[in-house]
Amino acid sequence: MSSYNKFNKTVRYLIDAGFNFTSDTFKICLTNTLPSAANAVFTDITEIAAGNGYTAGGSATTITESDSGGVATVKGSNVVFTASGGSIGPLRYAVLYDSTNAAKPLIAWWDYGSSVTLNATETLTVAFDGTNGIFQIS
Repeated sequence: MSSYNKFNKTVRYLIDAGFNFTSDTFKICLTNTLPSAANAVFTDITEIAAGNGYTAGGSATTITESDSGGVATVKGSNVVFTASGGSIGPLRYAVLYDSTNAAKPLIAWWDYGSSVTLNATETLTVAFDGTNGIFQIS
């Protein structure tokens, strides 16, 4: 996966304690439209159509947070999308957001470099950096 791209409002949500990494549900959704750093909430994203193994709103990732030496690391579990009964896509971007918060604030997105379509039985794994996580704060 390409490098982390944060949405501008992510920092504001962090400062305002808008994310609860212990109890909120965080999801990865897929889009084929380039997100803008100025996007703030889920409705700002043009999600791909649901169907053939892709559920509207995307799939959940389990978020964990750890602190060591003055550095907080936020990690997420891998999310696997599997096409079934037809294709998923085209898609190019994976977007992380907080689905528990009523506003559904956006956190970050990753660019796969070009649009891809998953044919039946093909998978796409959104895998986060196992060491540095999704992001770190120090």
